[in-house]
Amino acid sequence: MTGFELLLLKLSGRASPLALAIALWALALVGAVLGWWEPQWRWGVYLVFTLLAVWSLTHWTRAVRERYIRESVFPQILKRRLRDAYPNVTPKDCDLAERGLRQFFLACLRSRGSYVAMPSRAVDAMWHAFTQNATTYQNWCRDALGFVPEYAPAVVLGKKEHHNDGLRRAWYWACKDEAIQPRTPSRLPLLFALDAKLAIPDGFHYLPGTLASGHKPKPGSADAHHYGTSFCDTSYSGSATDFGGCESLGGKNAGNDSHGDSDGDGGGDGGGGD
Repeated sequence: MTGFELLLLKLSGRASPLALAIALWALALVGAVLGWWEPQWRWGVYLVFTLLAVWSLTHWTRAVRERYIRESVFPQILKRRLRDAYPNVTPKDCDLAERGLRQFFLACLRSRGSYVAMPSRAVDAMWHAFTQNATTYQNWCRDALGFVPEYAPAVVLGKKEHHNDGLRRAWYWACKDEAIQPRTPSRLPLLFALDAKLAIPDGFHYLPGTLASGHKPKPGSADAHHYGTSFCDTSYSGSATDFGGCESLGGKNAGNDSHGDSDGDGGGDGGGGD
């Protein structure tokens, strides 16, 4: 990542291009009303140029942020804290959990500030360790996301609408990251497969769909398995029809610009949850 791209992240994490454009044009209009300067026809050209520049810069910043989330170096203490919490995990397992944390942060970015719930105990241990160094965590989040997600422990679908929709956003964007159909998954995305894959004792273990008997855990229960198809199940409270508002962000194709890893990292390990 170039120095200019890093500077772009730091500046956009503190002042968005749209906010700056609005402030400049508001100043121009106020000045015209107060008689500081006369409006001219060239202002129309400037306005079109401003809109194009803001649109281009916003999309470029988003692309740079996604790459930053995938490639930036996390503090090594996150892996140590994971092994402290779960001594059975190996260094390779820690690498998988770190990739799950990156997938979680991608879901946060794509949800555009809406709450995203944590579905994995293993990744939760790393996220919690990250938040313990408040300055490092806040600086990283402002660069990568433009905001700082507040830490909340891992949960499963239950009675709370807020948690349910947060999980639906995590599920939707994790599936989109690995080219999985969120409503009819044939396998699990990595973030939802990790606890079973790493044999986390108190983890949340998922299957892509419900068993043939149609059994599903009751809200808030500690059932051995949970199901990917439950996220579009309207019997759970919240917005199930559009995965917590994910599809309404831009219609049914809102996730089309969210692709898997170009190097194939996303799909291979997520399949471990089948």
